[in-house]
Amino acid sequence: MLTSAALVLLMVPGLALFYGGQAHSKSVLNMMMMVFSTFATVGVLWVIVGYSVAFGDNTLGGWFGNPAQYFMLSSLLSESVQTDGLPDVAFAAFQAMFAILTVGLIAGAVANRMKFNSWMVFSLLWALLVYFPIAHWVFDLDAGWIASGLGAVDFAGGTAVHINAGTAALVLALILGKRKGWPNDSPRPHNLTLVMLGAGMLWFGWFGFNAGSAAVAGYAASYAFLNTVVATCTAICGWLIIEQVRDGKPTSLGAASGIVAGLVAITPACAAVTPLGAMAIGFIAGLACAFGVGLKYRFGFDDAFDVVGVHLIGGLVGTLLIGFFAWDGSPAGAGGVFYGGGWGQLGIQAVAALAVIVYSGILTAVIALLVKATMGLRIESEAESVGIDESEHAEVGYDYSGMTSGRTVSGNGAGTTATATPLATKTEA
Repeated sequence: MLTSAALVLLMVPGLALFYGGQAHSKSVLNMMMMVFSTFATVGVLWVIVGYSVAFGDNTLGGWFGNPAQYFMLSSLLSESVQTDGLPDVAFAAFQAMFAILTVGLIAGAVANRMKFNSWMVFSLLWALLVYFPIAHWVFDLDAGWIASGLGAVDFAGGTAVHINAGTAALVLALILGKRKGWPNDSPRPHNLTLVMLGAGMLWFGWFGFNAGSAAVAGYAASYAFLNTVVATCTAICGWLIIEQVRDGKPTSLGAASGIVAGLVAITPACAAVTPLGAMAIGFIAGLACAFGVGLKYRFGFDDAFDVVGVHLIGGLVGTLLIGFFAWDGSPAGAGGVFYGGGWGQLGIQAVAALAVIVYSGILTAVIALLVKATMGLRIESEAESVGIDESEHAEVGYDYSGMTSGRTVSGNGAGTTATATPLATKTEA
């Protein structure tokens, strides 16, 4: 469990690289800071009250756990506090990484234009009021109404993590508004090498995310690990096929996005389907998400790095397809339409997904509007033009000041002066 927790932690810098490479060169530091800042906000809040809200005894009819039950995790610190031989503090550490990563996912939708301090406050409130309660519904197998009452299958967080974050990203992007000049003058990714590296780190860390959710190194973890491999492979195929047919060329950004789409879709289903079912889910997710990223142009919402197109749509694909591909011989034990289980599981999966979308959408809107009314959400137009790295952090991702090439001469004779011309100026020209 500790190894799995460390793998999930690695996904946070992986996500920072994945988003940072897609950002404008004047925004890369801010984008990475928004992701890394969730350690400072959500990580601290998790210890104080987050674990209690997510895994405490039902309060208010099961909407969330008792906030005081595990306050500051003090009641977990005895060596005797274990569940089936697993120290509860290890499980708390593992689930902390889920909370941190989920909030970080939202940042990709609002790149280049959100005040950093406002993002910090938003992330605190969103974790407390949205993620922790939904985590209680989905991950608390004894008390959560989605997991134990409804009977939905979500092995590692298709609803609590991806549908949840994707919905929040859509709402926050709508309230924040479009980037200056978007879509006609939207910047291209400044460093696709970072994007590919980030995607690889996410894939590596995702084995902790999915296999680790078994909570023990055994059959279920091995089963989830294998399905996580094959679903991601076929998702890459699906995305690149769409690009080849639609655009004439497969791209590295498409391959990286296909990796994430496959990982997202198999997250809820990794212990519920056969490897053949996992391959089908991954391929369908690659196709669906490749089409889905274009919805922002059709409907006019500026989701900068396709959090909606990949995480919301990919999460929905994986969650709903469990209703078709679930095999009752799997560790999850549910049966879908294709394996004689009937249509009941599909209906259950749809209810779980819809409940998360409605709750996350409404609460995210309330939080965003509250922060907007008190602190403001968006940086000034001039700051957006200069670059959010400089305006929000007084830093730049790439310093060209020491690199010069050529000299321009002004004046004549004894009064001649030489002025260095920065390489950056020539490159931009």
